[in-house]
Amino acid sequence: MKDFGLSRDVPVEKGKTALLFIDVQKESAPGGGAYEGLSPAQVAATYGFFLEEMRTRAVPNMQRLQRAARAAGVEVMYTVIEALTRDGRDISLDYKISKIFCAKGSRDAEMLDEIAPDEDEIVIPKTSSSVFMSTNIHYVLGNLGVKYLIIAGVLTDQCIDSAVRDACDLGYLVTLVTDACATLSKARHESSLANNRGYCRQVTTEAICAELKGLGGPGAPPPAPPPGP
Repeated sequence: MKDFGLSRDVPVEKGKTALLFIDVQKESAPGGGAYEGLSPAQVAATYGFFLEEMRTRAVPNMQRLQRAARAAGVEVMYTVIEALTRDGRDISLDYKISKIFCAKGSRDAEMLDEIAPDEDEIVIPKTSSSVFMSTNIHYVLGNLGVKYLIIAGVLTDQCIDSAVRDACDLGYLVTLVTDACATLSKARHESSLANNRGYCRQVTTEAICAELKGLGGPGAPPPAPPPGP
């Protein structure tokens, strides 16, 4: 096996990094469309773990990430599941089969208030599991000069996993923030992390926030290069 002397376990760089929140929207929050037609008991049985994880762990960590990225001058971006039409005729076959649908302009397609975008941050609607399949995000990231992509959001084993793998194949160095993601069970979360470890660097919120702080603010000069031999 040839060793190219490369690694994905490297810190992010100033001016080349974006933080991407995936599908953290009102559709899957309490009262959202994901639970339409379900009794409180059914919601608790199927989604109780997810809702508690979002409330106590994932969303608070996403807020920490958002603050750290903004303070460091790192681009903060968002995807939401949102059709281009009101009747959903444009969404993927998989979403139609899975009954995953948020109408254009609907409340379900809005980001959670807890991590609402600033007025000039980029929100990209998508209609497939991987944001790289149904949007122009690769083009946008290229225009922004992004090489390092930090990913958080939901669901760990679905849209997060798909984005991690596609981003890796497209040439990004991906950092997945393990405690700023959530899915429907602990087993699903841990299995997904184990399976995509070969496609990304996996870190905690605390670790990546410290790394972002080390980049300095928007006007800070780049770090000095290491001394020569």
